[in-house]
Amino acid sequence: MNLEYPEDLKYLDSHEYVRLDGEIATIGISAFALDQLGDIVFVELPDISEALEKGSTFGTIESVKAVEDLYAPISGTIVERNNEVIEAPELIGDDPYGEGWLLKVRVNDPDELEDAMSANEYRAQVEGE
Repeated sequence: MNLEYPEDLKYLDSHEYVRLDGEIATIGISAFALDQLGDIVFVELPDISEALEKGSTFGTIESVKAVEDLYAPISGTIVERNNEVIEAPELIGDDPYGEGWLLKVRVNDPDELEDAMSANEYRAQVEGE
């Protein structure tokens, strides 16, 4: 398996990632999760201004194989959602770390990411290294 795990991201056991830029966190799902799911056919995301609580579900992603819950990696308020992936879910699989992001959240406490994994830790976990 030759999947990408950008170094500037933090990863969760549930395969969401976070890119923190100041007080804004961009949330998406990892290439590994997409590889396991197969072709994405539907994504459900919450509305702008809704609050997320770390660990709670915030939507679903549906593939040809399964429907999976999405879990909030950090608490905060949604400031943007990627409507393009709602209209064309395949964008997530085409570019999960770029155009395929899901939400942008104004973070309450960046320290909540302390238990998230680095790219190397996540790679070791999912690839069994």
